[in-house]
Amino acid sequence: MSKKKSRPQPFPAPEITGIVDAHTHLTSCRDASVETLLERAISGGIGEICTVGDDLVEAEQALRAAQKHPNLHAACAIHPTKADQLDDDAKTRLQEMARDENCVAIGETGLDTYWIRHSPATTASLEQQEASLRWHIQLAREVGKTLMIHNREADADLLRILDDEPAPPQVMLHCFSSPVEMAKEAIERGWVLSFAGNVTFKRNDELRQAASLVPKGQLLIETDAPFMTPEPFRGAPNEPSLVGYTALCVAQQRNQTPEELAAEVRATYRRVYGLTESNV
Repeated sequence: MSKKKSRPQPFPAPEITGIVDAHTHLTSCRDASVETLLERAISGGIGEICTVGDDLVEAEQALRAAQKHPNLHAACAIHPTKADQLDDDAKTRLQEMARDENCVAIGETGLDTYWIRHSPATTASLEQQEASLRWHIQLAREVGKTLMIHNREADADLLRILDDEPAPPQVMLHCFSSPVEMAKEAIERGWVLSFAGNVTFKRNDELRQAASLVPKGQLLIETDAPFMTPEPFRGAPNEPSLVGYTALCVAQQRNQTPEELAAEVRATYRRVYGLTESNV
């Protein structure tokens, strides 16, 4: 039996002042409390964090955390694999949460055919996911906030649906993992691509190539914690304090210093999430 990988203490995360974590799941990080995770992140130079919930309960938790902590923001939606949970009560509550100033994006919503194939009994159908995505697109338009997309092996259907619907203010593809051609299509459409720890994995040369192509103003960095832990800690639980490893990898691919990348990404974070001095 292989031993679960652990991180040395204290976490040797690169300190890149002003870097952000554009998408994480703080209440899913079971190793520590939200307060402890934030303390570790801030001590490592992370300036702002957007935390996300997969279902209504976690979306509520994300919003409450963002209401409590000034450098924390929330995104609220129902994850595509749980799209069957988007009933009338959930829609009513999400509409309320979406109008809160601490909710900066509608997400994560989208499409996921990977889990339909691998766990169909516990995953919403593609029809349910599509209906949920269309509803979330409309909500993003109503409240004037960014649509945060989860897209796993569903490029063609995602493009079809977004072509059908009136455009939201901004589309963000979180944890981008599609081929380079999809990256080029997204860039052409003006969408924002957010890269997580999988960009550091040795086999993902194409993903690193995609990161190198993204123009200034369309790039974000995230952890997607507790998932997608970057090298050299792949296999251990992830958390925002480790976002610097992903930032270092992406900066290298883009021929930037970590500080240049951090400044660029933070400006994009603030624009995409509609942040002003009153809600930071």
